[in-house]
Amino acid sequence: MKKKYSTIHPKVKGFMHGGDYNPDQWVGYPDIIEEDYRLMKLAKCNTFSINIFGWSAIEPEEGTYTFEWLDKIINGLAEQGSHVILATPSGARPAWLSQKYPEVLRVEKNRQRNLHGLRHNHCFTSPVYREKTQQFNRILAERYKDHPALIMWHVSNEYSGECHCDLCQAAFREWLKEKYHNNLDELNHAWWTGFWSHTFSNWEQIESPAPHGENQVHGHNLDWKRFVTEQTIDFYKNEIVPLREITPTIPVTTNFMGSYPEMGPFLGLNYDKFAKEVDVVTWDSYPAWHGDYQETSELAADVGFVHDMYRSLKDGQPFLILECTPSLVNWHKVNKTKRPGMHLLSSMQSIAHGADSILYFQWRKGRGASEKFHGAVVDHVGHEHNRVFREVAELGEVLENLQEVVGASVEAEVAIIYDWENQWAIDDAQGLKIENKEYINTCQAQYQAFWKKGIPVDVISMDKDLSKYKLVIAPMLYMVRPGVAERIETFVSNGGTFVSTYWSGIVDEHDLCFLGGFPGPLKNVLGIWAEEIDTLYDKEFNEVKFKEESSLNLSQTYKARDYCEVVHPKGANVLAEFQHDYYQGMPALTVNRYGKGEAYYIASRNDAQFHDDFYGEMAERLDIKSVFSEEIPKGVSVQRRANEHHEYTFVMNFNDHEQTVKLTKDHVYVDMVSQREIKSTVVLKPYGVVVLKKC
Repeated sequence: MKKKYSTIHPKVKGFMHGGDYNPDQWVGYPDIIEEDYRLMKLAKCNTFSINIFGWSAIEPEEGTYTFEWLDKIINGLAEQGSHVILATPSGARPAWLSQKYPEVLRVEKNRQRNLHGLRHNHCFTSPVYREKTQQFNRILAERYKDHPALIMWHVSNEYSGECHCDLCQAAFREWLKEKYHNNLDELNHAWWTGFWSHTFSNWEQIESPAPHGENQVHGHNLDWKRFVTEQTIDFYKNEIVPLREITPTIPVTTNFMGSYPEMGPFLGLNYDKFAKEVDVVTWDSYPAWHGDYQETSELAADVGFVHDMYRSLKDGQPFLILECTPSLVNWHKVNKTKRPGMHLLSSMQSIAHGADSILYFQWRKGRGASEKFHGAVVDHVGHEHNRVFREVAELGEVLENLQEVVGASVEAEVAIIYDWENQWAIDDAQGLKIENKEYINTCQAQYQAFWKKGIPVDVISMDKDLSKYKLVIAPMLYMVRPGVAERIETFVSNGGTFVSTYWSGIVDEHDLCFLGGFPGPLKNVLGIWAEEIDTLYDKEFNEVKFKEESSLNLSQTYKARDYCEVVHPKGANVLAEFQHDYYQGMPALTVNRYGKGEAYYIASRNDAQFHDDFYGEMAERLDIKSVFSEEIPKGVSVQRRANEHHEYTFVMNFNDHEQTVKLTKDHVYVDMVSQREIKSTVVLKPYGVVVLKKC
């Protein structure tokens, strides 16, 4: 159902454009701050995140506060009509705090305590650090609670990492006692500690995983990661107590991350759990455009996957890009600049998938330290006469043209299950290809088939409701937590179509293998038994050929690489078979009728052509429509947002050459980017984009 969501604050009327501003670095340069205000207007920037790392500038000594500089900055931004996202600066504490209270310093997994420095180098369990951060945030909230420029709280910065100090060890043991009902026998069974005689007889014997200690009890490793997520969330909740109390109408968030250079989600925390505690999901998007390891259009599809994942965390609510770069970063292996047009294109891609902001790290480059060469709107030259600034200003103008798109929804009939805990367990498993079992890549490979066809997709965890979708795909659903198989069975029984792959239904939530054969609790709905899985060397491949009597309108032969599973139908019909090796003639694709729906099982990791053809057939059979009725050229992405009044179709060219796109006959559109009327066809420049609204 098409809907329009509210903006994050009533004062926000359109897209937020701007980003991280660090005036605390420039308090001794008043002329630069005045120049910033002039340049902000030229760049058409209207929203700034401030005080992200401003703790030492506000509290240079314990109990001594110097808010005057921050007052002046917030007032100055308000005078020019800008919004302020005010940050709590717990991501990097002042040196006096580390010196006086060494317990706040993080202890690494090798049990060595860090020195003061860097960011995120603090213990989330420390009572002192919790007290100090909450105290600081209370003072901050009291001072600025009524400021007209304040629209959102930015809590800390990119929460990450883990601490292994004595405080965290004690907290971990208490967490385990609660989880396992203060019953060591229950924990020992869940972790299968009888293996290698690792059974615990006392809670004090349990420590966090360590490189020089216990690190191969998989249930232990999983529970530690769960604890780190929950302890981080608990620290965040401690931080926001005064913000909720003093400013109840101001939304609260923290910035999530991606993983790079492989474009996937950040794996250090389970964001599916964290998202429940924020008012709006935000993330920091830094794909390595124009790399030599992947086609630009393939990377664009992977970025789209992550956008859709973060949009799906709060059931379709628009998300915010809280950080991106207008040009380049300084921490990729190769720090390549965005080619002309790519900044507008990549920003429009974010918006097409559900973003209501484009905010940068950073507004102005700092003079020194580690990020002095990280991209920014204002370079060291300090003026507007350069390509990057011009492209930022161009985007600002386009965003003004697109204001009515803010809050519009993305409606999907297809969902792909990606799950953080599933990835943790797969990555930790000692089997298949040890270094990279390709879970995230496998999820993205299925996704790309829909991205190419302009079919919207939600990316959801295994715990989400499935009922609104026509098609649900669960690649490598290795872990099946309680209740998941039952929801899948209900979904299929009620008429849904479910697709799973090899290496599914292997373990429970403790990483204990299911007894009675794989795919464990999915056997009934899938109608198969998976006997064993063959891991192929990189140069090896098998082939998958559809049977002549297959119910699908497919007849080609496709290559299979990496993994081929030997499966036996137990009620399912065989649609395709392997062509080589000892499992020649064995099922490679099956379908099982279950209630009113169907469940498919793909027994191998297949090439892109298989996904394109198979999911194209699925879309046709299930009447899943593309947002675009005409043919979509290779490397062009078409996405749509809609509200109760209009549909906005984003047509984006991720090629370094022109592409001509045919439009629906007899329809007249306005391109909201250029404000031109368009009929019949549109010629997209290299990295070009149009946003079509039907006249």
